[in-house]
Amino acid sequence: MKKALNSNQLREKIRKNQFNEPTCGYAKGFIQTNLVIIENEYADDFNDFCNKNPKPCPIVERLDEGSYYPKVAYDADLRTDLVFYKKFINGKFVSELDNLKNEWSSSLTAFLLGCSFSFEYALQSAGIYMPHFEKKGNVAMYSTSIETIPTRYFAGPLVVSMRWIPKNKIDDVVNITMKYKKNHGEPIHIGNPKEIGIDSIESPDFGEYWNPVNKNDTPVFWACGVTPQLSLQKSKLRIVYTHSPGYMFVTDLKDDEYN
Repeated sequence: MKKALNSNQLREKIRKNQFNEPTCGYAKGFIQTNLVIIENEYADDFNDFCNKNPKPCPIVERLDEGSYYPKVAYDADLRTDLVFYKKFINGKFVSELDNLKNEWSSSLTAFLLGCSFSFEYALQSAGIYMPHFEKKGNVAMYSTSIETIPTRYFAGPLVVSMRWIPKNKIDDVVNITMKYKKNHGEPIHIGNPKEIGIDSIESPDFGEYWNPVNKNDTPVFWACGVTPQLSLQKSKLRIVYTHSPGYMFVTDLKDDEYN
């Protein structure tokens, strides 16, 4: 059983390299976020991209230029408080890092974006069984045929996360998650994955695939914060850092209060 940790305790364990699992299911009740770090000159356009695509890219906080101290988490450090980071150069993924201490500079701006992990505790409390949530795993994520609204530098496909939901509980799940508008909100698609350009549901682009538990389970898809990673790769910026999918930044914001 997972030891109950609050947000600050979890960040401290991550900072000390004492925790290396996906953050799903930990620090229950606290908002988790995606991380995007780009050069200052592109920050305003990325902010515009997020505002035009609020379902996949809800901004929780935009930090000041060069800052790695977020306001949404006491005594936190974005250079050290995530399990894994991804580094991209000219749009190409080059390495996964466990900290950014030697990477940071005053030329960078960090964004924290909402994450669907934040509503999973509410789903669990409503009796929805999610294998990835219960078994310390990572949710399945897919690139789709749905295009985001572009800006000058950023464009690309919508990425979604998928959870199997019993058919008779879909309405409940929609009603629960629609309250979490700053964390992707209600599903963007229910049912046949091919209708949104997913050819093989057993082969996610990110995360892990989980089999349905019951024969009446239906695939339900939410907008996902990995979306900007694809747009950032397509833009081929000189340098970009993000979280590694599934290994989120945990804030001190409470789910029920923030949403």
